[in-house]
Parts: sequence; structure tokens; C-alpha cells
Amino acid sequence: MRLRKELPVVAVVAAGGALGAVARYAASLAWPTPAGAFPWTILTVNASGCAVLGVLMVLLTETTTAPHPLLRPFLGTGFCGGFTTFSTANLDTQSLLSAGDPTRGLLYLGGTLLTALAAVAAGVTAARALVRARGRHA
Repeated sequence: MRLRKELPVVAVVAAGGALGAVARYAASLAWPTPAGAFPWTILTVNASGCAVLGVLMVLLTETTTAPHPLLRPFLGTGFCGGFTTFSTANLDTQSLLSAGDPTRGLLYLGGTLLTALAAVAAGVTAARALVRARGRHA
């Protein structure tokens, strides 16, 4: 019985994840990273995905209107989870380190972490400001 209840959540996470992965793949096709180059595409994808996640979590959890219960798993866990790729960031770090470029490898590793955290914070801050501004104008 419990599995039957969870199937819609699993389905929307899978659908959101597939869409997010397709969006990430499209970004890598539109902005390919040449071999040995700094992986700006994945850094940008991860930062933008984290910013979107910050905005979504505020809009889905801190507003007065209750969202559809499947929206958070679809957009947050599914789409943002499929769009961001910290495993690829780790592989990119390893590639830079293996190529004898420890400075860029460590900068990328630390920069990815700091950029992701800053992006989430910026997304949360921007969304909260938007929610407050809309509340004052309502």
C-alpha cells in the first residue's frame, strides 16, 4: 500500500530529473568545454541550478498558498537534481589535477563549492525579497 502512495512522487522526480538532465546536456552542447580548458559550463550549470533551487524552496515553502504536493519533488529533487551535476564537477577537478594543473584544479573545486553556496543564498534572498514586496503591494 505504501509503495502505491509513493509512486506519484517517484514518477515526478524521475520526470523532473530527466528534464533537468536534458537541460544540462543542452547547456554542454551550446557551451562545450574544450579538453584541458577550465570547465565554466558545469560551474555555471551548478551555480544556476543552486540559485533556482533557493528560489523554489522559498516560493514553495514560505508563501501563503499551498503548492501542489508533487511540485517540490518535481522541480527541486527532480529538475534541479538532474540539472546540477556535482559528480561531473568532481571529475573535472580530477582531470585538472591529473593534467598537472593543481592550481586550477583546487580553484575549481573550492570555487564550485563557494559559488554553489552563494547561489543558493542569493536565490533565497531574492525570493524572500520578492515575496515581501508582493505582500506589501497586495
